[in-house]
Amino acid sequence: MVELGDGLTLQPVTLEDLEALVAIRIAAMRESLERLGRFDPMRARARLADHFDPSATFAIFQGSERIGFFTIRELPENLSLDHLYVMPDHQGTGVGAGVLSYIQSIGKKPITLNALRDSASNRFYKRHGFIQIDEDALDIYYRWEPSLKKKAESEN
Repeated sequence: MVELGDGLTLQPVTLEDLEALVAIRIAAMRESLERLGRFDPMRARARLADHFDPSATFAIFQGSERIGFFTIRELPENLSLDHLYVMPDHQGTGVGAGVLSYIQSIGKKPITLNALRDSASNRFYKRHGFIQIDEDALDIYYRWEPSLKKKAESEN
């Protein structure tokens, strides 16, 4: 277990946590997917279940309540943030920022991710130093460099 402060902790997950994580993913993405006319709970479940890796996934708890999760994979050249979901009633409270700051601090490698086009998550990632590197019809792809954080810290 990792303590982030303000009652936030990160805890490893197991295969038995899959359905709870699917529910979080669906709740977190529902508004964006509905806006794009792509909300399909079965597809949302399948997209997570097909590549679910408990060894790379951590639940986010506020006290005893599971309020989100993330999946971070280490690749040869970078870390890949495959998922970061926070329940809607906890979004905008600093939970995602705290988790992202932790993820940025654990590795000395760049972090890559993709975010659904027209999702509020795009503004969130840009605010936290991610630079758009590509896009397609559904997603925008981002990259964060550790050197950018060091530069920002030295300027403050």
